Amino acid sequence: MNTDPASNPYPRQPRIDDAFGRILARCWDAGAAPWSAVEVIERDDGLIAANDASRYFTEPEHWSDLERWGWEQAAGRILDVGCGGGRHAVPWSALGHEVVGLEPSPEAVRVSRERGVEAVIGLVPSLPEGLGEFDTIALFGNNLGLLGGPAQAPEVLAALAVVARPGAQLIGSGMDPGDGGADHADYHAWNLRRGRARGQLRIRVRDGATTTPWFEYWLATPDELAATVAESAWTLEALERDPAGPGYIARLRR
Repeated sequence: MNTDPASNPYPRQPRIDDAFGRILARCWDAGAAPWSAVEVIERDDGLIAANDASRYFTEPEHWSDLERWGWEQAAGRILDVGCGGGRHAVPWSALGHEVVGLEPSPEAVRVSRERGVEAVIGLVPSLPEGLGEFDTIALFGNNLGLLGGPAQAPEVLAALAVVARPGAQLIGSGMDPGDGGADHADYHAWNLRRGRARGQLRIRVRDGATTTPWFEYWLATPDELAATVAESAWTLEALERDPAGPGYIARLRR
């Protein structure tokens, strides 16, 4: 039997589709029970990580103190960038905030809408028309990573500034890549050899033989974030670190 993949006339390739949304929908349909659905994240060097998808539905009382603090800073009309299944938007709405969720996954948008969130399909920096203006732009769930990298971040920040009212705030959570440890140090070094930031990632989400497209995600150090913001229409007002880990919350002002 010939087991050489190169000789297989029908090599199995993953199908590009809404893998992330399928995972979220399956988890939501199961009552967001722990490990009712598994999110598999693949990095472009072949590293695979599996996560409990129920983390996208945790209630505020189960968040870290830092995440809860950042979430409580939101005010006025809120744009929730990368809203997923509405983890942050649903409790904001319950408090009476006007929230618009922005999410590229059609199935995640459907779940958010089922939960009462006004959610639209879209992504940064190509924002859909007609969003209006916002007092708070939120990038929680480590969604400062959606800045993508030093080359893409100015375009993302500029696009978000267009839909921000004068004096609006941008609040987001990020993660310092640190030294990376055994699984990440070689990848960081590979990034630097390619002229990329150390904490840049090229990743996709897998659900069986279905994947999302590859996308860029940036674990920026606080200093890298500050340098990027300094060249934008935003001002870095505060950065609070998680005393128990590499996470942080940044608050920017338009």
